[in-house]
Parts: sequence; C-alpha cells; structure tokens
Amino acid sequence: MKTTPAIDAARLSLLLNELRLPTIKTVWSRFTEQSDREGWPGARLLATLAEHEIAERGRRRIERHLLEARLPPGKTLESFDFTAVPMISKAQVTALCAGDRWLDEGANLILFGPPGGGKSHLAAAIGLALIEHGWRVLYTRTTDLVQRLQIARRELTLEAAIDKLDKYHLLILDDLAYVTKDQAETSVLFELISARYEQRSVLITANQPFGEWGKIFPDPAMTLAAVDRLVHHATIFELNVDSYRRRTALEHKRGRGRPATRATIKTSVLEAARDNQNEENACHNDKQQ
Repeated sequence: MKTTPAIDAARLSLLLNELRLPTIKTVWSRFTEQSDREGWPGARLLATLAEHEIAERGRRRIERHLLEARLPPGKTLESFDFTAVPMISKAQVTALCAGDRWLDEGANLILFGPPGGGKSHLAAAIGLALIEHGWRVLYTRTTDLVQRLQIARRELTLEAAIDKLDKYHLLILDDLAYVTKDQAETSVLFELISARYEQRSVLITANQPFGEWGKIFPDPAMTLAAVDRLVHHATIFELNVDSYRRRTALEHKRGRGRPATRATIKTSVLEAARDNQNEENACHNDKQQ
C-alpha cells in the first residue's frame, strides 16, 4: 500500500521523538519545502537540519547552566565600569573569559579590594561570560556554602557534597571575609579548597589581603596552607578603588547624574504646592476680614 504524505509525516514525527531530535521535528517540513524548491542536494538538507538541532541544544544547555549558576542579575562585562578600576586590564579579563587553559588546569582567580569596589560585579560578569562559552559555574556567598557543608558534615555526607561541586568548572566564592572565625566553619572551607586544588577552579572575592586571613582561619598553619593552595596557580586582581556606591551617593548629593526630567517634575510639584498654599492663605485672610 502506498503511503500518503500525512502518514509519512506522522511516521517521521514518531521517529524523531524516538531519536530525541525535537528541533528537527519542528523545522524539517520548512527546510524540506525549501530544499524541494531550490533543488538542494540531500547532504545539504541533512547538514542544515543537524546544525539547527546542535544550535538549539547549545542554547538550551546555556539556559540550564545559567539557571543553576545562581548569578546575580544584570552583572555583565558590558555594564562593568573598567574606567573606574584602571589597574584592571579589560583585555586580560576578556581573555580569561574564554576559560580554555586556566580552567582546564584548575587555576584560580582572586579579587581583592574594599567593599563597593566592584569585586562581586566583576566576578559575576566573568562567570556569565564563561557560561556563554560552555563552562559550568556556581556563584554563592561563601557563608551560605559553608553552612551547607557544615550540615553535610553533621550528616556524614561532606565528602559527597564536595564531590557534587566537581561538576562546576568554576566555583565563585563571594565575600570570603564574612566567614566566621570558627573551627567548624573554616575547616569545611579548607577541605573544599584542598579538594579543588589543581582539579577545579575557584574564584574568590575578599576585602582583606592574605596578610589578614588570620582573621578567617583560626589556625595559622591552616591559613598558610589555604593561601598556598589558592595562589599556587592563580591570577590576582586588586581593585584598590573607592566604593562605587559611595561615589554614586556623593555624585547625587552634589546634584550630578540626576535626570533633568526628575528635577523638573519635583520643581513643578513644589511650585504647585506653594501656589495651593498661597491660595488657601488668601481665602483664610478673606474670611477673617
């Protein structure tokens, strides 16, 4: 029995479902029509369909990786003000965002600087760029991750919890300095650093330079060992600039950077309020007279 085009299409749909090719299932009819009109060779049609399937898989993969990375929103390289941190090379950061060599080698990134200098923004922007290049990243406040690892230790699953983090090529630990100087907290942090040493990369942001890390790790030997593992294969950036938030506040206080429309609206509102008050005063005076 001769099959009809409708039966062929239904059969193809089932086959593509079985092969788990959802993008080809969606676009094949459009491209086969174009192929028939333009007389494509069969190899070109197959290559076109395969390219669309691969591209869509890549897009969905990036979406999944972005979701699991837990990056703060709006932190991109495009929105980072490199002019405010002239000691940071934009070209070097851009090269790091490809991630090829240093992530393969388990090298680290360390960002030092006072609060508000842009460390967290830059860390998140690097993480986003790496995800777009196909790497897996997890962004977390150091205190949050340490608390989770402490729970795992109490449940005798610390090793398994650390092993699960191996799937991330880069682990971003934001605000290292806020870890409590407590043996339980710092010991799990040290175990995490040791486990990832030369295996998986870590990006750390910290307010204090290494010389003050004794405030984080209670044991001097542990401090030295942690620093040694982190800096052995590391790129270190120092963002020694004034707080961005403080600079912005000062600019607003001096009246700079404020949209003219807001000033106009506020002025007109004040003028209207004064006019209303003057009218009320005039009416009140007339009544008294």
